Amino acid sequence: MLPPRPVRRVTGPLLVAALAVGLLLSPALVAAGAVLSVVLPGRWRALRLLAFAFVYSALEVAGLATAAVLWLRAGCGRRLQAPASQRAHHAALRRLLDVAMRAAQRLFALRVVTDGASWSPLDDGVPGSTNAMVVLSRHAGPGDSFLLVHTLMNRDHLRRPRIVLKDVLQLDPLLDVYLNRLPNHFVPSDRTDGYRSEDAIADLARGLGEEDALLIFPEGANFTPKRKMRAIERLRSRGLVSAVRRAEAMRHVLPPRPAGVSAALRAAPHADVVFVAHTGLEHLSTVRDLWRGLPMDKTLHLRWWFVPADEVPQEPEEQTEWLYRWWETIDAWITTTAAAEQAPGTR
Repeated sequence: MLPPRPVRRVTGPLLVAALAVGLLLSPALVAAGAVLSVVLPGRWRALRLLAFAFVYSALEVAGLATAAVLWLRAGCGRRLQAPASQRAHHAALRRLLDVAMRAAQRLFALRVVTDGASWSPLDDGVPGSTNAMVVLSRHAGPGDSFLLVHTLMNRDHLRRPRIVLKDVLQLDPLLDVYLNRLPNHFVPSDRTDGYRSEDAIADLARGLGEEDALLIFPEGANFTPKRKMRAIERLRSRGLVSAVRRAEAMRHVLPPRPAGVSAALRAAPHADVVFVAHTGLEHLSTVRDLWRGLPMDKTLHLRWWFVPADEVPQEPEEQTEWLYRWWETIDAWITTTAAAEQAPGTR
């Protein structure tokens, strides 16, 4: 169960103290990292992880300090929902994400490539140059999610994302503060009676403007074989024979849940839709994963498909069929991309 907000706010001062202690102990930590790097696979794995931990902790502290200043400027929190305050929070979050992604790419020698046709209506970087947008993305761990949000917010696209995400991410102090001040929705792990995520998603979608993008992960969780089996059993228990057959054929993704997507499209019929596939960081979900499987000298792939609002199906049954077809396309793209990466001469 997620701790209440007053308890979570204690993590901010603890983070500052942890960073200070880490800096004091940095000579010993660097020496230990150098020794570990000799025995671990990869080039200087432990030292790279240590450096990124320092960068991320420093960004957390700087971001929380900036949030405190923004809170004071907003009349001690009274005007946090004012347009000027919202713009300032988005700008701060965009800068923090930019530094974090640049640090990750340099420390781990990661390269980001957009495969195929990009989402050309946004490539001119002019806010308001296209419609409001609903972004439907593969769910593949926090690394890929950060990459996606950074891409939406960067200077080329300048979108203000509204994200549907798990409440456990509020354990990160920076995300807790910023995303609760901005229009986002945390899906509770322990859902109370009467809770409907579709209502919250519709509320987010209803006010989408030309500079906004509603980001939804229709799978609801990262792919694992056990989650796939549970998802198929849910479909089978509802008598959805065709959906079961199609879900069984998918190798890399979970079957999408159409209810939230339909709620968003019903509330924002004016919005264009972008489907997103990405691969490269899906196996990194925990600290243990980072330690054991951190990719280095690797190419991360993104693929976008743009669907204008007037081509989006309107009926729920048609939307479900349409969503499954796109998820099959995403699954096929991941298969092809992974095979190309593993082919001789591609590294």
